[in-house]
Amino acid sequence: MKLLFIGDVVGSPGRKMVEQYLPKLKAKHKPSAIIVNGENAAGGKGITGKIYRSFLDQGAHVITLGNHAWDNRDIFEFIDEAKSLVRPANFPEGTPGKGLVYVQTEHGEVAIINLQGRTFLPAIDCPFKKADELIAEALQRTPMIFVDFHAEATSEKQAMGWYLDGRVSAVVGTHTHVQTADARILPRGTAYMTDVGMTGLYDGILGVDREAVLRKFLTSLPVRFEVPEGRSQLNAVLIHIEPKTGKAKAIERVMINDDHPYFE
Repeated sequence: MKLLFIGDVVGSPGRKMVEQYLPKLKAKHKPSAIIVNGENAAGGKGITGKIYRSFLDQGAHVITLGNHAWDNRDIFEFIDEAKSLVRPANFPEGTPGKGLVYVQTEHGEVAIINLQGRTFLPAIDCPFKKADELIAEALQRTPMIFVDFHAEATSEKQAMGWYLDGRVSAVVGTHTHVQTADARILPRGTAYMTDVGMTGLYDGILGVDREAVLRKFLTSLPVRFEVPEGRSQLNAVLIHIEPKTGKAKAIERVMINDDHPYFE
């Protein structure tokens, strides 16, 4: 079973890259499950119902979120009815939405779990304990379990990978918007990658206007981050999973930009 996960889609440039390249990735790899992190898809912060539905129309099966989940108020109008939208499961009790969803494929069900780290991010419930809880629940239905761990610190992401090794099919990090070169299969069969990277502006900084970010560093004054049009990129990861055991067999980084023309 092949699972394709596309990293943090940032604004209009990111959405256009998904629209342009997802059909090509589907034709090349024929993934059984497609997941997109869409927490920055609406102007760089949050997601709207229209964008959520457009990702599904383009072939995505599940949309994951992160710390910007609530930045666009439109989400409160549709999150509870959005069966394919998953937000960090360790948000406090009473938070709308859900942290675990299932995707039916020709190879059986795949469980998709979204968690958020706590290092350099808001203090929320423990992602490790929540992972234990949701994995126990998911294993009642399927051995194929994918975890999007939305976290800042590489050490916390690595800790989660080792903590879940052998218990889930994959732990892939999001949030930092820079693809890491450490894709591997851990000893007990879990595919791991610290960060899948982002999908959006290639010549910006973390997907936003680089000049604004530079002003912030140079002056320490408040600035407004915008997502301009320009050269763009798509970062993703392709994971091969054995359906009967849930163990990962291979993990491949996908990087598409002007310096890495993936299809040439």
